Amino acid sequence: MKTIVFATNNSHKISEVRDILSEKIHIVSLKDIGCFDEIPETADTLTGNALLKARYVKEHYDYDCFADDTGLEVEALNGAPGALSARYAGDNHDFNANMEKLLKALESEKNRRARFRTVIALIFEGKEYFFEGIINGLIISEKRGKTGFGYDPIFIPDGYDRTFAELGTEEKNRISHRAIAVRELADFLQKR
Repeated sequence: MKTIVFATNNSHKISEVRDILSEKIHIVSLKDIGCFDEIPETADTLTGNALLKARYVKEHYDYDCFADDTGLEVEALNGAPGALSARYAGDNHDFNANMEKLLKALESEKNRRARFRTVIALIFEGKEYFFEGIINGLIISEKRGKTGFGYDPIFIPDGYDRTFAELGTEEKNRISHRAIAVRELADFLQKR
């Protein structure tokens, strides 16, 4: 079984990716390789941030690895918060503050269309590869649901009447933006 570093210590992300990849690939976190550094995410795009994190792990720890960056892109806000999704309301990654700021920005907006987009940057056997997952939906005006993280309580994916936070982990993992990108990654790795 191939071992690859997932350049994150976010337990929600690690759990989600491990559930999707199951026994196909052994995923280890930054903590598992002894990396406790705050890897800078200074790019202004999701692709740029994912690549910064993957390159950091490769350069400092010499592991094949992948990193992701995910953003919520809201049509009425010209794609914001985008690459700043986790820090939309400040640098402390406060999910509730981020949601409150977004809901305030959309208060008088009729267009509630949005999409979650995940970009994965993989460094594997000396080459860089990219995978993307997108799920479209809309932003509702109040939080609903208890599972998930980030903007999950205010995002309803197209074709559903429940938020990501109401769907539950298993169902969300089947359809999410991250699931789509991770399945592309898994397909790629299985063919190697």
